[in-house]
Amino acid sequence: MNARVTRCLAAAVVTTAALATLAACGDPDPAPAAGGTVTINGVQIKKDPALHAMLPDGIRKEGKVRVATDVPYPPFEMFVKEGETALTGLDYDLGQALGGKLGVTFAFTPQKFDGIVPAIQAGKFDVAMSAITDNKERQQVVDFVDYSQSGSAILVGNDNPAKIADLDDLCGKKVAVQTATNQLDLLKAHQAKCAKAGKGAMEIQTFPKDSDAQLALRSGKVVAQVLTKPAAGWVAKTADAGKAFDLVEDPAAPGGYNASPNGIAVSKQQPELTDAIQKALQALIDDGTVTRIYDKYGVASIAVKEATKNAAVD
Repeated sequence: MNARVTRCLAAAVVTTAALATLAACGDPDPAPAAGGTVTINGVQIKKDPALHAMLPDGIRKEGKVRVATDVPYPPFEMFVKEGETALTGLDYDLGQALGGKLGVTFAFTPQKFDGIVPAIQAGKFDVAMSAITDNKERQQVVDFVDYSQSGSAILVGNDNPAKIADLDDLCGKKVAVQTATNQLDLLKAHQAKCAKAGKGAMEIQTFPKDSDAQLALRSGKVVAQVLTKPAAGWVAKTADAGKAFDLVEDPAAPGGYNASPNGIAVSKQQPELTDAIQKALQALIDDGTVTRIYDKYGVASIAVKEATKNAAVD
């Protein structure tokens, strides 16, 4: 599943209250000087001299990695406050952690999504961190350091009253989904499995906006909503201070159903930067920093255990 195809689905879940919750519990903007110590989620991240030495000469000299990102796309990228320029989100926090480990600043600049890859090719940016799906087509023009597996997930009411554990449990029940999304296609495809199991077809109710589907779930008109896993985790964590919804964690699909890799896109002109970011990401995975960042946004299960390059195979 392309994480950015369903952009409108995730963007609709952001509310002023949700952002206020994040701002209240999150770190202040680290904005570290090159080579300075960065604090993420209360943990200090120090420069690794060996990793710093792997960086291209130009980046070491400037002390900065230029990062393109498309805002908003929660929980990956958001503005701290509407109408202001300060950023927050999973990608932003991870970028600051990578910068701390590499001893440089990851300087984020908003850029329209469809212009991100061309801007990297043109040399305007070094990398992009914007929940970009790693696929073979994009690998022709940029390299990826993969940092998550993201698919679809099930959102249920608080304490999961219908005891939904997986897609099969939705058979014979009323389910909400946004119109014209990959999640709707997923549910339609699953109807055959419902019939084969003799459980009855799902009654799929479509809504123009993700927030409308959540209203149906709140009111008990449906037992569940299917949406992207990052969006589902974010909603479960922030709506009514985490008391409105629960995220169903299916052990058979830790990254979500039909999950695909998301990657940090890096210019093919800077292979040393790709290698340095990959090794820095692995160090942050190994010391638990990545898990803490993902958990802050309610999506710890989509984090990868190994930092890979160009993981997409089709």
